[in-house]
Amino acid sequence: MHLLRQLGPLHNLPDTPEAYDAVLADVVEQALARLTPEGNLEHPDCVDDIGDTSLGVTSLLALAWQRRRDPRLPEAVGRGLRFHLRERVFTEDNPGYPNLRRRGSGLPYARYVLEDGAHPIGDWPSTVWALLQAVSILGTADPIVPDEDRRELVGLAHGYWLWLTEATFFNPQEAGNQAIGCVVGGLMLAGHLPTEEGESVRARAMSLYADEIRARRVRDRGALLPPEHGGAYDNNYGPISLSFLAQAHKVSGEPVFAEDGDALARYLDARLTVGGFDIGGPRYSEQHSGFEAVLGLRHFGRRIGADLGRYRGDTRWGRHAVGPDGAIDGHFAFMLVWQIQDATRWHRTPSRNPARHQLRAGTVSVAFDQRMTPSLVEAAGTYYLPAAVNRQHGFGPVVDGFLLSRPLGEVRVRDLESDGLSAKLVTKPVVGRDQVLRHVRSLYVTDGVSLWTAVAVERLDGTPYLLAGLPYATDDGDRVRRTAEAAVTSAGPLRLTHPRADGVDHFDARSETTQELAAFALAADPRGYGNPDEGWRHLVTSTALEAAPAPGAPQDLHVFVVRYGSPGPLAPTFAETPAGLTIRTEAFTALIGNPAGDDRGEPALELRRR
Repeated sequence: MHLLRQLGPLHNLPDTPEAYDAVLADVVEQALARLTPEGNLEHPDCVDDIGDTSLGVTSLLALAWQRRRDPRLPEAVGRGLRFHLRERVFTEDNPGYPNLRRRGSGLPYARYVLEDGAHPIGDWPSTVWALLQAVSILGTADPIVPDEDRRELVGLAHGYWLWLTEATFFNPQEAGNQAIGCVVGGLMLAGHLPTEEGESVRARAMSLYADEIRARRVRDRGALLPPEHGGAYDNNYGPISLSFLAQAHKVSGEPVFAEDGDALARYLDARLTVGGFDIGGPRYSEQHSGFEAVLGLRHFGRRIGADLGRYRGDTRWGRHAVGPDGAIDGHFAFMLVWQIQDATRWHRTPSRNPARHQLRAGTVSVAFDQRMTPSLVEAAGTYYLPAAVNRQHGFGPVVDGFLLSRPLGEVRVRDLESDGLSAKLVTKPVVGRDQVLRHVRSLYVTDGVSLWTAVAVERLDGTPYLLAGLPYATDDGDRVRRTAEAAVTSAGPLRLTHPRADGVDHFDARSETTQELAAFALAADPRGYGNPDEGWRHLVTSTALEAAPAPGAPQDLHVFVVRYGSPGPLAPTFAETPAGLTIRTEAFTALIGNPAGDDRGEPALELRRR
């Protein structure tokens, strides 16, 4: 089976002016065929996320007119705009909406679902999107919108802003993408208001960003990130936040948006595999955005010099939102408008700057979590997740059912490039069930094709093994296919085990259950509202690669050596000297220093190709 959302890298979609004109030409023909006598441009099957959609298609028609001067479009834009002003503006409180600060304000808002009291919790983001569609039209529709309609649209956009920032609590879903989008709406609206009003809105937008978004950032993997639905990062909404930060920077020139976007972009670059696969998040584990991410990935990829366009997006939404039948939906149309107006082109070469939480070379990558344990390994087009044993998750030595991977003290990291090899040494103090402090030294070496992992730890009792990952998915053209197979070689005996118990808390990679489905089954709340990352943490056991210790290690050590991504024998040799442990494989010789490190406690690492 294939994963549903992670399709082709977004930078594979042509983004020349000619390509975008072709996209708009298709939108125009679909929209003109759909336009009702009343001016409705909504997808006929749209039920939720509907409050901004007709206005969104109208904004695309306005942009198409600006670029192509199609004589059919002025009337269509006018009818579409008047439909929204007449039929999709609500000023009476939605029954059951829980986040009002002022009841009966009479301010306009957009609905997530049109019926009274039907899922009103979504009205706040729907109003953000409607505000952004409105200011998008204000920036593109002159002179085809009559002055009277334009004044009404400006008043409506200002009303949306006041409802979002005064009549309701700000950012009630704790969703960074929605909150930054609201700030962008205010910044863009300010330019269409009289000077004094515009300055007031702009100042309010900047204060909301400083006090309600930036001050509430969450730290993960060394970066401060806008919180997303209660977590630090979500692989669907995080890139959307990046697009909003790009637009905020473009329209305001404020350096804070560039600084925060750079930080988010570097974080995303570090967690993203070479193949663009990513997983995890507080809202969706495997769902990926499409065109909504392009502006941010392109803008900040260019700024930081990284190939963020490798992000494997949902290319079914590669140009604009669509319904199940593939026909256009106006949701988030402002993002397509912005990316067409933006002249930035993709930066396509990887950043060469070492990143603490990533090792990357060629087609091999390792993303590390906050504790410097691999969170995702990629080699030969196969992706490995942390495996689970006795409710413990990660990569690392296991003894008597206990995983030695969680640090008790400072984690030290050393990066090195030598002779065409890239390496990262991670040393961490850990404590086992016996309360004995041990130092785990984990060396990761790649030539860009294969990945070698060598883990050394003070000799353990019993029959220890290395938990070496859960083979989960593999590249299959522009798709990602589920797998339970692994091209992994071990210096000691290697086994691929599967859970012996049944139930949702035992994940068998041979099944057709995806990580996301399993995570939501274990989460506290329904799919789309629970935290799949938190649900996945309840996993008891999983399919796992288990590697026995390598023969020939020094008497006082257990050393595990595995190679991902290429077949053939693996027979390392070892030598322990006062300088540290020397490991020789068929590809390299490495010296990893003693656990105590140098006179500053930093780990020593030497590496050369054989």
